[in-house]
Amino acid sequence: MYVCMYVRICQGMNELLGPIYYVFAQNPNKSWREHAEADAFFCFAKLMAEIGDNYTRKLDFSKVGIGAAMDKMMHLLERKDKKLHKNLVQKGVEPTYFSFRWLTLLLSQEFLLPDVIHLWDWLFTSSQKMDYLIYFSCAMLVCARSELIEGDFSECIKLLQNYPVAHADISKLLGVAEDIKKIYPL
Repeated sequence: MYVCMYVRICQGMNELLGPIYYVFAQNPNKSWREHAEADAFFCFAKLMAEIGDNYTRKLDFSKVGIGAAMDKMMHLLERKDKKLHKNLVQKGVEPTYFSFRWLTLLLSQEFLLPDVIHLWDWLFTSSQKMDYLIYFSCAMLVCARSELIEGDFSECIKLLQNYPVAHADISKLLGVAEDIKKIYPL
């Protein structure tokens, strides 16, 4: 089955559809709730038309695929915080270990559902969703800076694959992402 012309349904896409469906299913109008499934799928298909390159294996290492998005995030981190970037590179903390999931699932696995909805509200206001996602992902790294610099490889990976609640203040992360966006254009 295809979501749009060139993107096949694959593992993890349910993590994107879930929050969309939840928002429609919570509508106070019963007649609107009855169509939640169809409305959610329509929005999901539109979203996949925009971010589908991240799910297209042939594009993984092209200038539009997930590899390019991870490289863009690490380059932004290098511009924002050279010391943190260098530290992660020296420890061998590759972006594929954590940011692949962050970027393909729009951070839906990293935060509680209300926070995901808040974050997506911010992301979806932009025509440059992936750039906004990269800014936010960089903000997540910057906000966990001290633990990342102090930690060894396994501590860094554990932290980045299970982003700590202590740093999960969405409003603060959005503010940091906005600050990065103002100073470091992609």
